[in-house]
Amino acid sequence: MADILTPALGESVTEATIAKWTKKVGEAVKKDEILVELETDKVSLEVVAPADGVLAAINAGEGDTVVPGTVLGQVTEGGAASASAPAAAAAPAAPAAAPAAAAGGASVDVAVPTMGESVAEGSVGNWLKKSGDTVAKDELLVEIETDKVAVEVSAPEAGVLTISVEAGAAVTPGQVIATISASGAAAPAAPKAAAAPAPAAAPAAAGAHLSPSVQRVVSENNLNPTSIAASGPKGNITKADAIAAIGAAAATPDAAAAASAPRPLGDREERVKMTRLRQTIARRLKESQNTAAQLTTFNEVDMTNVMALRAQYKEQFEKSHGVKLGFMSFFTKAVVAALKEIPAVNAEIDGTDIIYKNRYDIAVAVGTDKGLVVPVLRDADTLSLAGIEKGIGALGKAARDGTLTMDQMQGGTFTITNGGTYGSLMSTPILNAPQSGILGMHNIVQRPMAINGEVKIRPMMYLALSYDHRIVDGKEAVTFLVRIKQLLEDPQRALLDL
Repeated sequence: MADILTPALGESVTEATIAKWTKKVGEAVKKDEILVELETDKVSLEVVAPADGVLAAINAGEGDTVVPGTVLGQVTEGGAASASAPAAAAAPAAPAAAPAAAAGGASVDVAVPTMGESVAEGSVGNWLKKSGDTVAKDELLVEIETDKVAVEVSAPEAGVLTISVEAGAAVTPGQVIATISASGAAAPAAPKAAAAPAPAAAPAAAGAHLSPSVQRVVSENNLNPTSIAASGPKGNITKADAIAAIGAAAATPDAAAAASAPRPLGDREERVKMTRLRQTIARRLKESQNTAAQLTTFNEVDMTNVMALRAQYKEQFEKSHGVKLGFMSFFTKAVVAALKEIPAVNAEIDGTDIIYKNRYDIAVAVGTDKGLVVPVLRDADTLSLAGIEKGIGALGKAARDGTLTMDQMQGGTFTITNGGTYGSLMSTPILNAPQSGILGMHNIVQRPMAINGEVKIRPMMYLALSYDHRIVDGKEAVTFLVRIKQLLEDPQRALLDL
């Protein structure tokens, strides 16, 4: 009898919820087959069978809360043959094309690639080919979606495809999701093309293979793939390429006529499964709203002096440090100084205790085409303006490339989000739990202001501080924003630590 144990859940994660069992008591299981999915407030985990055998008992049901080391169930060892028998019985259902290729002997596995450091699982997207289809070497077959990035899986060899893991299933790096009967693949390819011409697929093949996300953009906007300039690896069309082509297509008379024509009701709605990243974002934001007593207070800052300082030194700064001087370094410096003065904004609530943080790990919200992520700039109080700019730049690049590690996204004490990059005038940001404060930056707008009895045009920005009113009082929140305003309107104060 082998126990099924709850694994370690990661740093600072003490419990998990059972989301789903994939097997029932009495069913045969194979070693390393996924048996149960666990969810924490940070990641989803899969627990696999410790041995071949039969699932003998389930000790914790779906929805139960468990901790590391909890025995979830037991597997009676043995009975592996019964588990493999159904798979053998199912083999005759393979398409007729497969035996012809198999006669040549060789077959090649299509495995899930490494999906980035700390990424332990993903979901299979829609297959671009079906079992029995002939595929070319390096042809795009499917996308694996994780909570951070989408990974393309291409055919390692030419041949006939047999799919073993269907769309929507959870997979892990190295797991075999299909096989390709490589030998003799060239011969079946010609008859198949003649017998079943696919006009819609031909344009895509002439240019580049389309991933599911690109296919959605192309189909929703009636784009012609052959007219889209491809900038992706191996000549693939990226989602950004497709989006860039929308404006060009809209300018043509044919596109205008198509847009004005009535559309069938079936084309006006589409049901799409949320990505793992979007599910995580939705869950965490709602949990934050449900947990904290959130309140937002506002102020405005005159950016004249910061903009003048930046304009005066930006070229020299870039030559000296190899990085551009932006606004984020000034804001980060001001935030750290304000946090030192108002420590409650840098604290968090744990049960009936308040944990005051004597470190200043500033989380910076970064928008990607997959959703919002919040990597953490460590020890921001020890960094120069150049160090802050370099750190934020590196985190932003990793976020857009999908290479952020779990450690880079955990442990922040306060968050800064800049909606101004998208033109936002004002917002009420939601707390990044368990933090007690988040600062929202906004668009810089030229507005008339009363300066010493005269009306002058000044570059103004609205600031928004959302905070947990259970720990931060209104006076502290207002004082915090005023302190940031003072440091930005007179940036020399930050340099002199005043």
